[in-house]
Amino acid sequence: MQFIDEAKIYLKAGNGGAGAVSFRREKFIPMGGPDGGNGGRGGSIIARAVGSLNTLIDFRYQQHFKARIGMHGSGRQRAGEAAEDIIIQVPVGTQIFEEDGETLIADFTREGDEVVLAKGGMGGLGNMNFKSSTNQAPRYAQPGTEGEERWVWLRLKLLCDAGLLGLPNAGKSTFLAATSRAKPKIADYPFTTLKPQLGVVHVNDREFVLADIPGLIEGAHEGAGLGTRFLKHIERCRVLLHLIDGTQEDVAGAYRTIRHELESYSTLLADKTEIIALNKIDALSEEEVTERRAALAEAAGRPVHAISGATGMHLEPLLRDLLAIIDEARAAEAPAPDDDPFSLPDANDLPAPAAE
Repeated sequence: MQFIDEAKIYLKAGNGGAGAVSFRREKFIPMGGPDGGNGGRGGSIIARAVGSLNTLIDFRYQQHFKARIGMHGSGRQRAGEAAEDIIIQVPVGTQIFEEDGETLIADFTREGDEVVLAKGGMGGLGNMNFKSSTNQAPRYAQPGTEGEERWVWLRLKLLCDAGLLGLPNAGKSTFLAATSRAKPKIADYPFTTLKPQLGVVHVNDREFVLADIPGLIEGAHEGAGLGTRFLKHIERCRVLLHLIDGTQEDVAGAYRTIRHELESYSTLLADKTEIIALNKIDALSEEEVTERRAALAEAAGRPVHAISGATGMHLEPLLRDLLAIIDEARAAEAPAPDDDPFSLPDANDLPAPAAE
């Protein structure tokens, strides 16, 4: 399936149905009076977040959504039927913007979130609503109001637990394939990965979602190499895993390049918890691993894992560290239970009776 993370769509809610001009005409009831019913409401367009989607590919083939108009009213005070609403399903993590691309309408972070993007028009009133003592036979009914019409932008930011960072050919796709059932394209040349990849990692009978984004290059925060297009996908990660290719000479310089891009793009992204791993140690001697690991730790100011995604060396301790940070973040994000004003206090919390 092709990964699409941005789409512009046109929305037109249905107009309201017109009210009816009608008079009661029955035998032996010569002055039945007005009995025109009201028009029905036009269909609205609603966006809803669903967990079964992870791309906006559907909106490449359909960009226009138009709801039906409400049914017109009719005689005998019969109201028109309201038109059915259109439900647009989008992936969890989708942000919806106005046509200017900057004004945020909605940010779907949970499954089931929804918002009315275009409200259907109200049905017009039938002539039975305009009867009065001075006008007992009104020949006027309201037309329905027009439904809302607009263009909106859909932009997807992936929701995942951990995000993979690194320069091109740092071994991110190999790591993802080694730790999950994802099958990313793997080759020995830069920019093998051209779109974000997701994988579910299992460790200690637990699991978390890991995202691999295309390799970043210098100037990514300004859009070089489509950097801004992909950096947004790790903004919502709970922890970043920064992979450094151990076979290159200047591992510290590679680390500083990515850190500079993160800090230039977003302070929120730069402040995220980060784990650093020196990758491809299977291609190095023990002395080279020790030397480059020490240089990387000095540049980063923190401990560095030494791993090999290709052979699986030392992956388990790294995955356990990632899971521990993810668990802490999940616990911090969990909402506090509401205090029930009608609940009885626990017996252990009651004060001891005063001595007589």
